Amino acid sequence: MIIGLLCFPIFIANINDMARIKIELPNSFPFSCQIPVRITDINYGGHAGNDTVLSIIHEARMQYLKSMGYSEMEFAGVGMIMSNVAIEFKSELFYGDLIIASVVAGEVSRIGFDLLYKLETLRPANSDRKVLVAAAKTGMICYDYEKKKIVSVPEEAKEKLKK
Repeated sequence: MIIGLLCFPIFIANINDMARIKIELPNSFPFSCQIPVRITDINYGGHAGNDTVLSIIHEARMQYLKSMGYSEMEFAGVGMIMSNVAIEFKSELFYGDLIIASVVAGEVSRIGFDLLYKLETLRPANSDRKVLVAAAKTGMICYDYEKKKIVSVPEEAKEKLKK
């Protein structure tokens, strides 16, 4: 029994030493929208699940693209595919929370670009105190769905992403 007790602190120390995702968010976000947390977003833990946060990021991306006159399937003549995603969870979301989702383009390459997301909510609900719920980053690749191949980011889109 003593051996088990001695091993437990070592196990905890190893958890704390695990590599963590750290997303650096910029100071300025040119776009934000509000997304409510629905009752169907709540899981058995009584809060929004991690899959819900990914869906909220997708909704924020769609609204961001729409604000520029685009969609994921019509991005200045090409489509796009999400090639990767990283989410840094900071606080729980509950039914009735209103998410303030902010989006900005990060690095733009020849074939894709990063989008950065800041998800916040007000706590308490009717206050002006914003609480960071999650930071996220998605890698978006431009894609021709008919030819099934990766294509370059259109110049028109690059210009709008830089604003």
